[in-house]
Amino acid sequence: MSIVQTETATAEFTPRQSAVLAEALRLLVEGGDKALTTAGLARAANCSKESLYKWFGDRDGLLSAMISYQASKVRTVERAGERLTAPSLTEHLEVFAHDLLEVLAGDVSLALNRLAIGQTNRDGSKLGTLLLERGRRQIDRRARALLDAGQRDGLLRFSDGEDAYRTLYGLIVSDMHVRMLLGDKPQTKSFSARAEKAVNAFLILHGTEKVLAGRDGTTRSGSPANDIHHNRQA
Repeated sequence: MSIVQTETATAEFTPRQSAVLAEALRLLVEGGDKALTTAGLARAANCSKESLYKWFGDRDGLLSAMISYQASKVRTVERAGERLTAPSLTEHLEVFAHDLLEVLAGDVSLALNRLAIGQTNRDGSKLGTLLLERGRRQIDRRARALLDAGQRDGLLRFSDGEDAYRTLYGLIVSDMHVRMLLGDKPQTKSFSARAEKAVNAFLILHGTEKVLAGRDGTTRSGSPANDIHHNRQA
């Protein structure tokens, strides 16, 4: 699967800020929550604490920025006026699916999610709320925009965009993320094939005749689309 260049939320941060956020995520993965201090990050990123406060505010602001930066690695199309074709929609969906799998399987996302789960109590988790608002929902919003564009251009059919997106997400991820949080090791070499199968299955369910013409229920690798439901290699 070829990877196309798409616009992402990384434009929210300058290159210097992105480098600092990448360093903050590294500290979190390697040392846990206690390693992520303002002084420690300033030393590791070779910047002043004043700059950190100016860019990100307090600790919650830093965590929010870290999550947004991580979520921006899942690419979707946000080009005003672009008219999609069946091949370009398929490719954009496969890019999204592949990126989503890679991000969810990465050490950073697993560390953030495990930390949020560990902090959860009866009143919920502040980090968990940030993950939903600045991470998952940011990804959801951009993916929904792609599906809406596909419907607008006569390539997708659905009555409820949210239900259609949940179907796509479920086909891509299945129970993979839960298993990884429990310690299962992802088979990253299978991600491209998994992404293709998920997108193919989604297009069979929601594609119009423009998309389905010429499709025979198999992915470009020749595997049956319904294998995605039985694919235990995450």
